Amino acid sequence: MRNRRLTYSTLGVLLALALAVGVNLLADRTLYAARVDLTQQRLYTLSPGTRQVLSGLQDPITLRLFYSRKLGTEVPQYGTYAERVREMLREYVAASGGKIRLEFFDPEPFSDVEDRAMALGMQGVPVDQGGEQVYFGLSAANLTDEERNIPFFQTDRERFLEADLTRLIFELSHPTRPVLGVMSPLPLNGDPRAMMMRQPQLAQPQVVIRQLRESFTVQDVPMDAQVIPPEVQILLLAHPQGLSDTAQYAVDQFVMRGGKLFLMVDPHSEMQATRPGPGGRPPTDTASSLPRLLNAWGVDAPSDQVVLDLRGAWRVRAGPQDRVQAVDYIAWFNLQGDSINRTEVATSQIEQVTVGSAGFLAPREGAGIEFIPLLTSSAQSMVVDAAKVRTEPSPTRILADFRADGQRRVIAARIRGNLRTAFPDGPPPVAEGQERPAGFPAHRAATEGPANIVVANDADILEDRFWVRVQDFFGQQVASPFSGNGSFVSNVADTLAGSDAMISLRSRGEGQRPFELVDNIRRQADAQFRQSEQQLTERLTATERRLRELRQGTAAPGAEAGARNTNQTVITPEQRAEIDRAREEIAATRRQLRGVQLELRRDIETLEFWLRVFNIASVPVLLTLFAIALAVVRTRRRAAARA
Repeated sequence: MRNRRLTYSTLGVLLALALAVGVNLLADRTLYAARVDLTQQRLYTLSPGTRQVLSGLQDPITLRLFYSRKLGTEVPQYGTYAERVREMLREYVAASGGKIRLEFFDPEPFSDVEDRAMALGMQGVPVDQGGEQVYFGLSAANLTDEERNIPFFQTDRERFLEADLTRLIFELSHPTRPVLGVMSPLPLNGDPRAMMMRQPQLAQPQVVIRQLRESFTVQDVPMDAQVIPPEVQILLLAHPQGLSDTAQYAVDQFVMRGGKLFLMVDPHSEMQATRPGPGGRPPTDTASSLPRLLNAWGVDAPSDQVVLDLRGAWRVRAGPQDRVQAVDYIAWFNLQGDSINRTEVATSQIEQVTVGSAGFLAPREGAGIEFIPLLTSSAQSMVVDAAKVRTEPSPTRILADFRADGQRRVIAARIRGNLRTAFPDGPPPVAEGQERPAGFPAHRAATEGPANIVVANDADILEDRFWVRVQDFFGQQVASPFSGNGSFVSNVADTLAGSDAMISLRSRGEGQRPFELVDNIRRQADAQFRQSEQQLTERLTATERRLRELRQGTAAPGAEAGARNTNQTVITPEQRAEIDRAREEIAATRRQLRGVQLELRRDIETLEFWLRVFNIASVPVLLTLFAIALAVVRTRRRAAARA
């Protein structure tokens, strides 16, 4: 009997092992793509935009992945990433309905495959001192032999993998792109004076322009244009400083004819303020506004006021006279959470947008337009004169003077409605010596249907330093966004062009996910510290000044005014007592300053301590509770069975 039980037990174990192996083999063949995505943004699930692009494919596309196994052997991080890329590409094949063909290649040194990889634009990277090249890139081609590629997959862009792959396929399946005109005095396409200024990095176009070129045919429009070219469907007008009446008329008539406008004015252009003007020094006038056009269209955009926001403020280096090394610069801040309109397609999935010295927008009374906010400050904001941030701003002083008024300001908005021209009397006269171009369009007094324009009171959304880090990787420029400015601009352009297929994936994972609770506590404490520090510092300065006056004492009897010195002064007992009181007050004030500095971190350190405790203990505690609950259930079941 015992031998039979042993035989049955052994046979049961062997059958269980065989079943487990069989299930694993079957799952590996049929369920290799099955998974459960528990991330908040569902980063590991194909987005609706990707599925829309794949379901709309008309012609086959061939994807060729070149990956050197030696790269994964030498750098395991790349091996893990390569497996993720393979699985993602298989997801694309499965969702494409047979329209995507996938091929894998391992480029061995001095092989035909390596030659083919180089011919297709793959980037070889030395992995050791021997100089042997390894590859990890993707080439895509359609039936007409148009090619797009990713020369080398960067681990820094892993969270943008789906966006990069879908953009590749989208470009091959949509060879005709909308025309987007860019009209701006800012060096968005790179500063031609970069080499003369010995700053070659300034010669590169802003990353947002490079992104727009991936989805649009970008065309420069001169600032003195009398007519916007008819092929331009969307016009990006950024920082229209000193725009002439004839150029404003061209923009006005572009909108009246049904053109889509993305207008970005600015009360203080940080990009302009950090670049030398024609005289070698940065300009003092850094504001731009189009009151004639905007007021006619029902929008106010003051050019002399700047929004400050404590929530999301950037940490910057404090001045040398400050007691701390970093301070919140509340003129530069990240818009997150309820500051981003989730009901609009262009902003529904953007996690963060960064602005610098931004102004605000407001609808004019009785304008009769639909005013839809896209980006809004938090309630921890206020408005100050733009002069405070234009010339050598003091982040410490601005923070110390900050008093939130509880109001929210609209920084970017979509305007929709039937608009009337800002030039009811027709086109303005041209400048002396100029003529109107041939085929000058007839004047339009109003739009034929509802106009759809987007206005932002901050052009620094376009500047690289506010949203992206650009690094050189063996001669290849790699952009790693830390904010969603590029997605915001591209999404707005896409919605104006009537295309939203790329929006759901372009915005995924581009914003940092900071711990907002800790940041809010730190900012509140920092603001309170700055205000207290300013008051105590002023009191300390006044007390030290009084102490210096008391130490001078009074003149000795018979001393001449011109011969008065420290040896000829007499300090009375009353003055001595006042000096002692001043010294005690100085010591007490300095103790209060130190106490305020210590209080600055107390709440944060306490919160961080409990977070560490929670993170370390939560999993063991949950497992213990689960084990106890399971044991209780089993005990009750056994007791019930015995009964």
